[in-house]
Amino acid sequence: MTFIDFFAGLGGFTAGLSQAGFKCIGFCEKDKYAVKSYRAIHNPKETEWFNEDITTLESNGIPYADGWTAGFPCQDISISGKHQSGLSGARSGLFFEIIRLIKGKAPEDKPRWVLLENVKNLLSINGGRDFTEVLYQLSEVGYDAEWQLINSKSYVPQNRERVFIIGHLRTGSTRKVFPLGITNTKTPIELIGGSQGYRVYAPCGIGVTLTAEGGGCGARTGLYFIDLNREPKITDTARCLKARYDAGITNHKGDNSGVFVCARAVLTPDREKKRQNGRRIKDCGEPSFTLTCQDRMGVWLCDPEQCGKSLITGIGRIRKLTPLECFRLQGFSDEAFYKAQAVNSDNQLYKQAGNGVTVPVIYDIGKKLWEVYHAEE
Repeated sequence: MTFIDFFAGLGGFTAGLSQAGFKCIGFCEKDKYAVKSYRAIHNPKETEWFNEDITTLESNGIPYADGWTAGFPCQDISISGKHQSGLSGARSGLFFEIIRLIKGKAPEDKPRWVLLENVKNLLSINGGRDFTEVLYQLSEVGYDAEWQLINSKSYVPQNRERVFIIGHLRTGSTRKVFPLGITNTKTPIELIGGSQGYRVYAPCGIGVTLTAEGGGCGARTGLYFIDLNREPKITDTARCLKARYDAGITNHKGDNSGVFVCARAVLTPDREKKRQNGRRIKDCGEPSFTLTCQDRMGVWLCDPEQCGKSLITGIGRIRKLTPLECFRLQGFSDEAFYKAQAVNSDNQLYKQAGNGVTVPVIYDIGKKLWEVYHAEE
């Protein structure tokens, strides 16, 4: 089956659905830097359809495809946005361009399915009226909709809740794609008590629900790898990636995530083989070497994957996530990252990762979507 990727970004939908057996025949993206990454990663053929501005498109200029994907902008919907104007906003309101383009298609030329994605707050903003409007608009152009809220932490170590909506053309499938069997029903295990926002839970459980008034510490507690703020805590799942993820440590609790780099005492770092009056690497709590006028004290730094999960040393530092780690948290391969890195700056890579969709989530949806539509044939 074929599809077209609207609001493509660096191509998370393209990557996930392609892994599930679909073929992308075109994409639409306005950000020139995202287009560079998309082309570098996916290497589309010169004959593949492309348009840079959905607002200038006409329905008859879009080739037929079995499906359309659209992770339409969330800036006017997200709780982290400055102005939550919802679908009436200039950015998130681009959803209506998808509706306009479908409406302009003849019935036999409409895509059989439409897959949409946006932030969790779409379900509740403006008292739920905007979500109702999305369903109404899809119905008006001939689609019956189903939806599910999916958290990326079921697939990757990132706490990223997104609502996915699939519209099925009424002349086509009546089978359902959702729900996917990925819900976590374990009881939360509290490790550190206190008021909401200061509690810490075990990785084997679930975290506190993100509330509509989220922002600050009160609504974003739970399973995070490192809270990169004034009071960092070691946990297993990173916070939701943002488009501006290179801010480092901030004064706002519940903002960014980072990586803890542990350190162990070394007497002379460049003399690895020499015992140096005892074991070169000291255990946590073990006295360090006596300082002399001839020896140089240093530290050995390593990432948690190298040190194991114990992180027993009291010496260490916190660093922000690298662009490569952000791509990994979105499920992209290292090969894809290095292709994008060759054509873009770190700032753009952070932005693209934060704005993207999680590839393994799309792959899982794609597998079920493939089963549903191939069952008809």
